Amino acid sequence: MSDKDVFYMKRAFELAVLGRGKVAPNPLVGCVIVKNKKIIGEGFHQAYGAAHAEVNAIKNATTEIAGGTAYVTLEPCAHHGKTPPCADLLITQKVAKVVIASQDPFEAVNGAGIKRLKAAGIKVKIGCMQEEEHYLNRRFLTFISKSRPYIILKWAQTQDHFIARTDFNSKWISNPLSRQMVHKWRSEEMAILVGYNTAKHDNPRLTTRDWQGSNPTRIVIDPRNELNEALHLFDGTQKTLVFTQFPKKSRKNITYHTLDSADPITAILDQLHQLNIQSILVEGGTHTIEKFLSLNLWDEARVFTSPQKFYEGISAPKMEALPHDRTQLSNDTLTTYYNEHN
Repeated sequence: MSDKDVFYMKRAFELAVLGRGKVAPNPLVGCVIVKNKKIIGEGFHQAYGAAHAEVNAIKNATTEIAGGTAYVTLEPCAHHGKTPPCADLLITQKVAKVVIASQDPFEAVNGAGIKRLKAAGIKVKIGCMQEEEHYLNRRFLTFISKSRPYIILKWAQTQDHFIARTDFNSKWISNPLSRQMVHKWRSEEMAILVGYNTAKHDNPRLTTRDWQGSNPTRIVIDPRNELNEALHLFDGTQKTLVFTQFPKKSRKNITYHTLDSADPITAILDQLHQLNIQSILVEGGTHTIEKFLSLNLWDEARVFTSPQKFYEGISAPKMEALPHDRTQLSNDTLTTYYNEHN
């Protein structure tokens, strides 16, 4: 691809990320329309069920786009979903060329948009920044290819690798900046999951109260249905899924789902896929996180390490993967891992 194509595609990517936390389970998509070496229209997919990136770019165009080039981070759709096909719109608007970062693997598209554009005589180039697109939409691609949500594991540990004290008290291992970062992450994922011990001893709200954004769906694993309903998780303020072997009658914002005792994690992921939940942030505790690790059911892990020492307590999960990068957040170290073997 030419430097010119990469230049305009980078701008389309900058637009696409603006939809993070708002468009799932749809992918993040940005579009830039160029004519006479100038950007004349820009747009991105802003919300699930709302207009797609190409529609917004055309709507925002400052001049007629006929004869121009559209740069799109993902193949234009060719089917009637919540909105009409974007491929048809580009054809109607008589663009001369479409540059696409990557083909859309969703079965209703999967090359159909490209085929339709070519059939209309529009020149199509595919693969400009494809690797970057795969990373940008890793949640969407995992959901499509593996029939499960994208799984991010997160925990905070002391310098001597404890996740909590012996009495399960874990407040506060990480610093305020790290905790605010977690609230940002929550706003970017569709759901957040904790196990029985974390729900019981931490009594978390699992909200985005320290960051602007939507609260994720809360998921709690309560095998024997023993959690006290006075806990914040049962306050009914946001959608909450309870996985248990003894389901109760669902009520406002709280639904109970049968937990398969033989293979609980896989069964939960299957149900979340059926519920169209594209990504989950697993926040603990050690027992729950190690279940995901032992089954190799994780895609990304984010681990805060504090300079504190507990000397004894509940051990943090053991991560055997090699770190991808480390970032300093005040006196905390954030280490990120990616699972390259799942």
